[in-house]
Amino acid sequence: MNTKVKAAILSVMLALSSSMAGSAYADAKNPKIGFSIDDLRVERWVRDRDFFSAEAEKLGAKVFVQSADASEQRQISQIENLISRGVDVLVIVPYNATVLNNAIREAKKANIKVVSYDRLILNADIDAYISFDNAKVGEMQAEGLVQLKPKGNYYLLGGAPTDNNAKILREGQMKVLQPLIDKGDIKVVGKQWVKDWSASEAMSIVENALTANNNKIDAIVASNDGTAGGAIQALASQKLSGKVPVSGQDADLAAVKRVMAGTQAMTVYKPLKLIASEAAKLAVQLVRNEKPAYNSQYENGLKKVNTLLLKPVPLTKANVNLLVEEGFYTKAQLSAN
Repeated sequence: MNTKVKAAILSVMLALSSSMAGSAYADAKNPKIGFSIDDLRVERWVRDRDFFSAEAEKLGAKVFVQSADASEQRQISQIENLISRGVDVLVIVPYNATVLNNAIREAKKANIKVVSYDRLILNADIDAYISFDNAKVGEMQAEGLVQLKPKGNYYLLGGAPTDNNAKILREGQMKVLQPLIDKGDIKVVGKQWVKDWSASEAMSIVENALTANNNKIDAIVASNDGTAGGAIQALASQKLSGKVPVSGQDADLAAVKRVMAGTQAMTVYKPLKLIASEAAKLAVQLVRNEKPAYNSQYENGLKKVNTLLLKPVPLTKANVNLLVEEGFYTKAQLSAN
């Protein structure tokens, strides 16, 4: 049977099942999940989708995936489409977290549960949020450097000033650093937020910081791998790369290679399989009226949203092989020049 015929039959079956079901009578045994992803052209989200679907199917659920390809208008109409298909729960990776309130209002009218995935949807009546613990990421970044340089001059390279996550990372970093600053062991010789998390902006900030401090900087707390890369370029031009430890996060391929080469001290890895499988479980639990194991709450402008925060993993040269074991990268990717 060709794929067009299959698709036609499937859409008729879907139309029938949604007209018969309607979410007021959610099928708890075999829930239908609508997964709206901001952009499947980005490699990361393809992995999330595959891990999510595999776990959901294990739990007896059926997943319908839509990719908005970085268009807020497309995402809104896709969410409306999933509502009309009669899904029991929507899981949304928002492209623009601020424009979905009307679409979500429609979902709630149809008794559809809504889960915000990785990024918090703002000012909307969502049921749950799942993400990694950004304060913990900040703590790991500072701890990684303090282990290598317990004393000395520190420079703080923040993320984008417009990104709420950047502020949470800084709070986590300061939780570790403040006691050492108070003791006089660590001196913060400068700090700056990096517009749009831009690597080139991070590079020029660190160049200026090195000049201002006669190169006497002992550690750089960079809030992600992109800004770390910029900082390390600036250090390299002063022959300081590998001597001044720099933190990061995301386990970007280039950064993991720097960690292996010794020019970046550490990065923070967020296991996608963990967030995707936990999100699938959470979605199914909501349909079945079971109690998910929330461990936090986030204010989204409309309400305090029940939140499940997952634990990231600090990566150094010592445990970088974990990425291969978990299928995040292949051995060949890590060894390629």
